[in-house]
Amino acid sequence: MNDPIQLLIDAGAIPSEPFDPLSRYRGVPLALHAPAPGVEPVAYVARRFIPQRHSIAVAVEAVVEAVDRPDLLAARTLGSPLSYWRIADANAVTDPFELTDVPGARVAIPSGGS
Repeated sequence: MNDPIQLLIDAGAIPSEPFDPLSRYRGVPLALHAPAPGVEPVAYVARRFIPQRHSIAVAVEAVVEAVDRPDLLAARTLGSPLSYWRIADANAVTDPFELTDVPGARVAIPSGGS
């Protein structure tokens, strides 16, 4: 086995799943950056590709309230403030605050999981 990340995981230096179960990075692979020969490599999280909007099942639309923030909207609709990124993915926004910028706007709430 030549995969340095797997060797670090196997040695216990990197947890096999370093992210919270609700994290958007759960399941995203780790990679290793070697800045120069002889310099200790640095582990980093590989790029997370946002799913295509049409591939995300929408359960319902929610109306944004004046007091909403992305985390509050996620807590109200999905039961966890940590799931705000799922709503951002379902609405194809990269900045979650775009979800709640306009009170009265309707946003798609994804179905499944929390």
